[in-house]
Amino acid sequence: MVAQPRAVTALIGPSGCGKSTFIRCLNRLHEEVRGARVSGKVLFDGQDIYAPDVDPVEIRRRIGMVFQRPNPFPTMSVMDNAVAGLRLFGGLGRSEIRERGEEALRGAGLWDEVKDRLDEPGGRLSGGQQQRLCIARALAVEPEVLLMDEPCSALDPASTFRIEELIEELKADYTLIIVTHNMQQAARVADWTMFMLLGEMVEVGVTSKIFASPDDKRTEDYVTGRFG
Repeated sequence: MVAQPRAVTALIGPSGCGKSTFIRCLNRLHEEVRGARVSGKVLFDGQDIYAPDVDPVEIRRRIGMVFQRPNPFPTMSVMDNAVAGLRLFGGLGRSEIRERGEEALRGAGLWDEVKDRLDEPGGRLSGGQQQRLCIARALAVEPEVLLMDEPCSALDPASTFRIEELIEELKADYTLIIVTHNMQQAARVADWTMFMLLGEMVEVGVTSKIFASPDDKRTEDYVTGRFG
């Protein structure tokens, strides 16, 4: 698979086919799972992220992750949530951290909704706002790639629509890879789509082609609802 820069690539496939595991391998997050292992290479800017001299923490800064369920720190303030990663890496003054936090909240489309609530706990926000707060937290450390693992599956339709709008806005500056079970969502937001089945990458192509005239019969059967 080659993720196109400044574009959205959707990963589709039935439950258990390996989509979430796959994207966790793209920023070495799977290493946080006891007993996990990986073989092969993941090239990022021409460098294998699994090379011995590569710092996984730096990889996770450059390749951010947004999870299926919003996971802000519930008792930490909205602003502190947004800048949590910046404080982890260190090296910035208080005013610069706050500026970056505001920029990230704006980038996540959340600033106007929370600018008067920055000192409130992040857990008081609605589900959709919490997910955008998690996106802001990822954006604050200035990644190049953003991985999203079913970011709308726990949200109501209105919040889902706002996240999809945000994805469209973010691809102007970031490369996005999104896991989704929602075929309509993949068709709406993705420029490229990859179909996975039983751990195998079956087909990758322009989204319109994957849904209209895929090359592999298994892809056709899945996108037309014959299984899955």
